[in-house]
Amino acid sequence: MSTERVAVELAKGVNGLEKIILRETRGSSAEVYLYGGHVTSWKNEHGEELLFVSSKALFKPPKAIRGGIPLCFPQFSNLGPLEPHGFARNKFWSIDTDPPAFPTNSSSKAHIDLILKPSEEDVKIWPHSYEFRLRVALGPGGDLMLTSRIRNTNSDGKPFTFTFAYHTYFSVSDISEVRVEGLETHDYLDNLQNRERFTEQGDAITFEGEVDKIYLSTPTKIAILDHEKKRTFVLRKDGLPDAVVWNPWDKKAKAMADFGDDEYKHMLCVEAAAIEKPITLKPGEEWRGRQELSAVPSSYCSGQLDPQRVLQGS
Repeated sequence: MSTERVAVELAKGVNGLEKIILRETRGSSAEVYLYGGHVTSWKNEHGEELLFVSSKALFKPPKAIRGGIPLCFPQFSNLGPLEPHGFARNKFWSIDTDPPAFPTNSSSKAHIDLILKPSEEDVKIWPHSYEFRLRVALGPGGDLMLTSRIRNTNSDGKPFTFTFAYHTYFSVSDISEVRVEGLETHDYLDNLQNRERFTEQGDAITFEGEVDKIYLSTPTKIAILDHEKKRTFVLRKDGLPDAVVWNPWDKKAKAMADFGDDEYKHMLCVEAAAIEKPITLKPGEEWRGRQELSAVPSSYCSGQLDPQRVLQGS
């Protein structure tokens, strides 16, 4: 009997919801639920979980899954008339059996292509026709890659406009031991102060209370340093100029039914996004937004990572 790992497997997840398990030959893995096109797990070759999913997450439609990587489309947060973060994360996606050629990740056998199209009910809420294609892939080094392709398929000649985010929840040892590098000196909108615009001060972002900021025109690479685990997440992005940083802290954690009271200590959202300048597509036009996540050992000196190596390296 062959002991080769199955690269792609369809399985039953929580509450019988269908999920796809991706396995890379060196041992890393990922899980993607068809509900929401939602990545809920990303493990390294040692089996360590790198994403945070709340122990109280409700895997019950129409509620979004709390944690992992929710897809915010066609609206981020409450920046528009739709439900917060849009509806893509609350819909059942289909496996795309005939995906277009993807220029990246083609060497990985551990990938899955999903597609979302509007139902008749959806069109009543957002009167546009579209195809949202998502590829989730594991690279040979265990990197997790998400590529979204959104196409306007309106037959009435009308363009549509949207905002977007990969709402990634990273698993961290202790939020007080975490710092984010790559966003210093950048402008941000502070959601805790009526989205007033400020400029980030200091060498790196650290956490001592609730944070909910939209950083604007950010670099293509951001580092999340976990001092206690001596691990650095590197987020690379393309087509997504903005970056959201969020931690609810204690009061808001207690107010969320699907979030443990103390779980804010063990998660941090850093989200590749397109928010400040919404994307407009004419019929036939396509937008592409890509996020690649990697987890690397940190080499610390006095508790600090050499940012040159991570942020300016390959």
